[in-house]
Amino acid sequence: MAPQPDHIERAHLRDPADRTHAIARRQPSDPLRGWIRRYWIPVWDVPEGQAAEQKVLQYPVCLAVTTPAYSRFVGPNPGLSRTVLEGRSWAFGTMFAPAAGAALLGRSVRELTGTWCDLEAVATLAGLSAEVHALMVVAPQDPDVHARCCALVERRVSELGVLDEEDLLVNALVEEIEADLELLTVTQLCERFDIGERALQRLTARRLGLSPAWLIRRRRLHEAAGGLRGRESLADLAARLGYADQAHFARDFRTSTGLTPREFAQRWRDEADGPGRAAVSTPTGPRG
Repeated sequence: MAPQPDHIERAHLRDPADRTHAIARRQPSDPLRGWIRRYWIPVWDVPEGQAAEQKVLQYPVCLAVTTPAYSRFVGPNPGLSRTVLEGRSWAFGTMFAPAAGAALLGRSVRELTGTWCDLEAVATLAGLSAEVHALMVVAPQDPDVHARCCALVERRVSELGVLDEEDLLVNALVEEIEADLELLTVTQLCERFDIGERALQRLTARRLGLSPAWLIRRRRLHEAAGGLRGRESLADLAARLGYADQAHFARDFRTSTGLTPREFAQRWRDEADGPGRAAVSTPTGPRG
């Protein structure tokens, strides 16, 4: 589980000029990849008197987030996730695999969509926050500390055992949507997995707290953010992602992010033209 260099996730609507944070990312051990996607450990320092808002188009998964102020099990956010950061602090986050949410909660993820519960309320993870806090508070940037925290999470998650047939199906559905840009409709998804639309709707509602159509739309928005960072033209990007035209693409992106595609892309042009500018007001924080 070697640390990965900081990079910008396609889900993050981050200004590339921001210099107020650093994020370490780690992969889970191989036996637990069906339950855990990755870990992220941000450390931030926002100037006194200022606040920084993190905006994320969250993946269709649940998260566990521990900071000095709180420790939460966070359900999938169907909208734009916003977290306001202040001062100097840290977080230790676990991004679970799609199948893990309901398995950990012991009930439908739909009950936690758009909200969170205290981490102590999740039986498998009870006691974890105190142990993580005790390690992180001493050395929040130490890779060895990060590895020890990951091991604490994995010791508990391993109690879930082997993924069953439905667990594997849920992970496979999300993986297929995220990997194949030509998958644009729920009908296509049903055909690929030989499942009826109503059955698919019930499955994703219970296991992910979301609809199949949402999964496809969110994947397109993630891909859109990546294309805009790479200076792909709006017309080419709209066509590649299956939008009827550029106007539909621009409307969808703005409704979901609060930024027009041109505004978002301009941030990256400005950074390329003048790297090293002073930090601005949208740093990344606890969500990974």
